[in-house]
Amino acid sequence: MRTLFGIRRRELPGRPGPGEVLAEAHGLRVRLGGREVLTGIDLSARAGEVLALVGPNGAGKSTLFAALAADLPADGGSVRIAGRPAAGWTPAELALRRAVLPQSATLSFPFPVEEVVRMGRAPWSGTGREEEDDEAVTEALAATETGEFADRPFSALSGGERARVALARVLAQRTALLLLDEPTAALDLRHQELVLRICRARAAGGDAVVVVLHDLGLAAAYSDRVAVLDGGRIEAEGEPSAVFGGELLSRVYRQPVEVFPHPRSGAPVVLPERTF
Repeated sequence: MRTLFGIRRRELPGRPGPGEVLAEAHGLRVRLGGREVLTGIDLSARAGEVLALVGPNGAGKSTLFAALAADLPADGGSVRIAGRPAAGWTPAELALRRAVLPQSATLSFPFPVEEVVRMGRAPWSGTGREEEDDEAVTEALAATETGEFADRPFSALSGGERARVALARVLAQRTALLLLDEPTAALDLRHQELVLRICRARAAGGDAVVVVLHDLGLAAAYSDRVAVLDGGRIEAEGEPSAVFGGELLSRVYRQPVEVFPHPRSGAPVVLPERTF
């Protein structure tokens, strides 16, 4: 939509319906450094689901993640966000529809934690939802257990604390599509579980969550669907109980593994085979 002077006005997104596709790739190909790193990817992220991207190092997880976030252009095929080709959105419009947590968060200035989280509200400035800023920031700090050091400078935090503050910023953005690249990498056991519980809660509230994970146990326990990548292709995609098999994972990870159901939940438990 454009105004009288030709300036494009931001159209605020509505809430997605259950199962609505919020990000999708069709026949996606991506080349980096003269090498094709993704080939023929077909994948969708749906409202109400947690989709985990797993696979060995160099499999193409982060590249696929960046393409689904519309941060990396396709060399073939297509990526759509909220039903529109990714290139059809302006950066400001994208920021109202998807929030992205990269692998690492760096800041050059010692902003207080609360201000860092409040940065997630910038896309809504000047809109009718600007009035939600205080509530969104408070809620995000509480969810990530970072409120106790809200006044401390971001630069004074530990790596794990910074990771949780970065997640809080993304949560405060309150978009229907949440993309998290290895959000548990710097976290201890308690906070790994906390992050994945947050993902489940967001999905239960109707959002679509895409998360890159190395921990197959977390992927099995918390995701609705998993996509196993290897060599730039999706080797398998579906519910964890259907996808996580010893033969597939042993081949993809080049490491013999055994898979068995958790005695209480029934979720797949994946362990490397050991000779001792």
